[in-house]
Order: sequence, then structure tokens, then C-alpha cells
Amino acid sequence: MDMTIYHRGNRDLQDQYDTRRLADRLEDLLVSDTIGPSDAAFISEVDHFFLSTVSPEGVPTVGYKGGAAGFVRVLDERTLAFPNYNGNGMYMAMGNVLENGMVGMLFINWSKGHRLRLHGSASIDHEDPLLPEYPEAQFVVRVHTTALWPNCPQYVHRMEPKERSTFVPQDGQRTPVPAWKRSDWAADVLPEGDPALDPKAPVV
Repeated sequence: MDMTIYHRGNRDLQDQYDTRRLADRLEDLLVSDTIGPSDAAFISEVDHFFLSTVSPEGVPTVGYKGGAAGFVRVLDERTLAFPNYNGNGMYMAMGNVLENGMVGMLFINWSKGHRLRLHGSASIDHEDPLLPEYPEAQFVVRVHTTALWPNCPQYVHRMEPKERSTFVPQDGQRTPVPAWKRSDWAADVLPEGDPALDPKAPVV
């Protein structure tokens, strides 16, 4: 990469703690603007990631995105895609994507401690050709990669998954609705067409 991932704040701390040489070496060895085969294999196996975005006012937010294993798809060496499912309707992250598109993604394999950071520019497409491949998705988000690199596993706690969410949509299976959407405070303000409005929908 011709462009460094570091800014003045990074450099100030690197100089204060004498890590500039190490930081430069890590950037030279690990940082890329393309998704390599091992990165693609890692991303294609995950069933969740953390997504950071920034509002037009510079206010950050970070959220959790979960799905079936493989729900994040690597389309080419610079592009990946993932679905957005029905949720709480706040659209904190996706609203930020509409405004400026800058995203950070963090993928973690908790059992092995592997981590991968990805920075990119995201866009939303309500008619993306991948949409039919994601049951019940509202739209598809595509991310153009600007930088990615593996992270040190030093402080990653080792954990094993207990169970996957029952709310992840699956072909041929009716997805339950969360019980909170049937609560008095929510039921009268649900959006038109929300699955929770169907009295026959299973509730969890």
C-alpha cells in the first residue's frame, strides 16, 4: 500500500512508547488493500462480526452482526457483501452508511483467537442481485476494502459457541419473532409488514 494507515495521533503514541519501528514493520508485512485467499477463507466461515460506523457529526457507533455461517461473502479481492435483516428499526449503523459509508469490521474466531480488521467504504442496495440468496434480508451491504490486516490474538479470550441464534432466517423455515415486539410499548408502533404483526408467527 502506498498510503499509510497511521495518522498523527497514532504516530504521537508510537513515538512516546518507541513503537514506530514495530508499527511500520507490521504495516509493511501485514496490511493490504486486497482480500487474500486466507482472509477470504476466514471471512467466509464466520457467523458474526462487529461493525463500526460514524455519523455525519463524527459520533461513532459499533454493533454486532450475526447470521448463518458464510453470510458474509467475499465477491472479489476488494469486495465483500452481507445482508441486513429486520431488527429494532433504529438503523444506527446503516443510517451512517447512507451518510458517509466509512466502516470498520472486526472478525474474530473465539476458539482460536484469530482476528481480522477490515476498513472500507460501504454502500446499500435494495435491489442487489444477491438479495434473493439471503432469505428475509431487507437489503444487501457491499463493502469496498481499503485496508485489512490480522490482529494479534494476545488478549482474545478463548470461548466456544454455545448455540446460534434462532432468529437467523433459513430457507424453508419460519423465523420466530422476538417477544419484545409483542410488548405493549412496541406493538402499536411496529412498521407495516413487520412479521410480529402476524398473530400466527412463532414467538421466542
